[in-house]
Amino acid sequence: MAEVEIRAVSKAFKKTQAVSDLSLTVGDGEFVALLGPTGAGKTTTLRLIAGLEMPDRGSIRIGGRDVTGDAPADRDVAFVFQQYSLYPHLTVFENMAFALRAPIRRVPEAEIRAKVREVARLLHIETKLDNKATQLSGGQMQRVAIGRALVRSPAIYLMDEPLSSLDAKLRGEMRLELKRIQTDLGATILYVTHDQTEAMTMASRIGVIEAGRLLQIGTPREIYENPINAHVAARLGQPAINLLPAALFAGAPRGARTIGARTEHLTIARGGGDVSGDRHADRASRRPEPSPSRPWRPTRRDVVRP
Repeated sequence: MAEVEIRAVSKAFKKTQAVSDLSLTVGDGEFVALLGPTGAGKTTTLRLIAGLEMPDRGSIRIGGRDVTGDAPADRDVAFVFQQYSLYPHLTVFENMAFALRAPIRRVPEAEIRAKVREVARLLHIETKLDNKATQLSGGQMQRVAIGRALVRSPAIYLMDEPLSSLDAKLRGEMRLELKRIQTDLGATILYVTHDQTEAMTMASRIGVIEAGRLLQIGTPREIYENPINAHVAARLGQPAINLLPAALFAGAPRGARTIGARTEHLTIARGGGDVSGDRHADRASRRPEPSPSRPWRPTRRDVVRP
């Protein structure tokens, strides 16, 4: 594995600025997630690192070597795409071994077999090696696609929302598997997603990207607790952060226009007192049940304080 450094990279497609002056370092053995909506520049950033696109400005270094002008085959990266992109006429074993059998690598067949079986065990698909790709479930096909990248042991793995096409249950399982494998192998991964849960549960650092610009990068806790602006604050947290006019709050910092309040910042109080524990339950039990003839409405006694 190796450190990857992007230095002030920009890329435009005609009049659309996909990436703007983006600088990012992914440390050796680190799992970094780029989090942002569709069209933010996440996939373009991966393609620039892989050599599938050339930057208009800036440079890219892998393992201390400037690879900005190198062909994709000379960069020692592995790309996992959003779609499985498996060869349907090949078996699982042949799909995973395909990259190792390329003429430029000249890997001995015995080494190929050992490596494929080792990675298959990590991914729990060792019993499927003789199956054709068309005989697999969606989750198994995604494991094969990830395994095809893992057998190579490249400088960095570039992953473009590889779990987005799975159902919720499989996606949750694969998050745990992928993080476990990354920890076991000490792999360097740059992972792009629009799913905050994936970013928060897997990444050691998260970069929030919007309109081609990297707004903030830090640990999940740093991004969650100290967002640089309202956009970053809104990207993390479930339920979403409440953004309220600063004029509603006495003692708001000078110059502040918006106050962000998450659910854990709120205290429910009634009649000036804190409501908690048994007292809260007791008062709640005495509240009359709403009915069509007498619907319940909040009064001044029901106060929510930030």
